[in-house]
Amino acid sequence: MRLSGVGRRYGRRRPWVLRGVAVELPPGVLVRIEGGNGGGKSTLLRLLAGIDTPTEGRITGRPSRVAYVPERFPALLPLTALAYLTHLGRVHGLTGAEAARRAADGLERFGAARFARTPLAELSKGTSQKVAVAQALLAEPGLLVLDEAWTGLDASARAELDRAVAERTAAGATVVFVDHDPTRLAGLPDARHLLRAGTLEPAPEDAPAPARAPAAASAVRAGAAVGGGGAGGVRIRAVGPPGSVPPPGAVPDGGGGILLTVGAGRSDAVLRELLTARPPWHIRSVEELP
Repeated sequence: MRLSGVGRRYGRRRPWVLRGVAVELPPGVLVRIEGGNGGGKSTLLRLLAGIDTPTEGRITGRPSRVAYVPERFPALLPLTALAYLTHLGRVHGLTGAEAARRAADGLERFGAARFARTPLAELSKGTSQKVAVAQALLAEPGLLVLDEAWTGLDASARAELDRAVAERTAAGATVVFVDHDPTRLAGLPDARHLLRAGTLEPAPEDAPAPARAPAAASAVRAGAAVGGGGAGGVRIRAVGPPGSVPPPGAVPDGGGGILLTVGAGRSDAVLRELLTARPPWHIRSVEELP
């Protein structure tokens, strides 16, 4: 996906919000957009997602399936949470039965299953945001755009969204996000871009990077980010769904899961298989070995 000279402004006499933005976003990368308040981050994300169109320039190569999560989900439709998600699944081309299954799974995953029959207008801000996140993941988008999407979520749902981001990049999708928490997805972004004076540029190498959160803070901090790993390989701790068959070479970890040590060159492929299994494995930790 490529942005070439993209600019956006509101009205003929208003200053430019964005001007001359040029960047390429290849598949399978995670990109963090940084910048001050009012600098145009949300405008850029809406352009990427196709919600807005640029005043000038071009956006090419956008995947056929794009998902967008704003900071505040406008729950205005006269539908229940489950009916809304099922409807969107069908809009994305899923069969009725598959759309309903994925809708229910999404609500369950983000801790909102008990609100399945609740009208959208009656949901709390936090539960509405869980529905917004669930809808974005329904059709396994090739481009996932997250604008402060973690805002309003409880700790469990925030961790699930972290896992979902790792799953999408491991599956080859592009994920672009903005978040006020500098530790969000710490250590994961393949690229950091800074919006300054309405233009987008790579964050300077000497700019402070987001602080790394403790490895135990999230079940998944890896996926595509494990990369080459250390020379000695990568150790993965994971828990599979009931009845799942452990990968070759896995041994019990004594806590109901498995311990798997693989060469650095295979770690990405192994993680991708675990995260994209149906249903997916739960990754407890990923550790680079010396």
